[in-house]
Amino acid sequence: MRIGGLNSFSLSDFPGRVAAVVFTQGCNFRCPYCHNGSLIPMNPSTFEMISQEEIFMFLEKRRTQLSGVVVSGGEPTLQPDLSEFFRLVGSMGYKIKLDTNGSHPEVLAELLMQGLVDFIAMDIKAPFTIYDRITGVCAPKERLEKSIELIARSGIDHEFRTTVVGPLLSERDLDIIKEMVPHGSRHRFQEFRPENALDPELRVSAEMKGLN
Repeated sequence: MRIGGLNSFSLSDFPGRVAAVVFTQGCNFRCPYCHNGSLIPMNPSTFEMISQEEIFMFLEKRRTQLSGVVVSGGEPTLQPDLSEFFRLVGSMGYKIKLDTNGSHPEVLAELLMQGLVDFIAMDIKAPFTIYDRITGVCAPKERLEKSIELIARSGIDHEFRTTVVGPLLSERDLDIIKEMVPHGSRHRFQEFRPENALDPELRVSAEMKGLN
């Protein structure tokens, strides 16, 4: 596992649980509004990784304070040893939540089949007609659709979420996103944080809006 960061204590990232958040290094999307830009490169030249040993030592010490571990990113499903990492974390008694962009449904299927994940949160970033523009890449839309269906039918706790970026998503876009959410699944819109956006223009746009 390539681990680029750790939040040692969170009350908001894992519903109903006090959790630590492990941030994996590397992402296959380039969303202009991303606030974790340092986690995008798979092999950053000037970035110090956190070893798995450090993570497990930390989790061992915090067993009485924490009940959950969130694995976020970056995009965790790019990590070839994700299942083994989940298995080891789960063996310590922690519940596990995965944050994902949904681009690797085969990884989700493996985690679900093996019972290694307790909660999945997947981003639905935009209507599929503009997904490439919102993600900055040629998005694998069929794979995203498969992940949405897989998660919705999984039987485990899950939610779909969308970051509301005013300059990029219209009210009509938001309505379409609501229609993309399977019946019975939870969805929430989350606030855009412009101060660390990958695209500097989005930071400037937010600053100018605040001055008006």
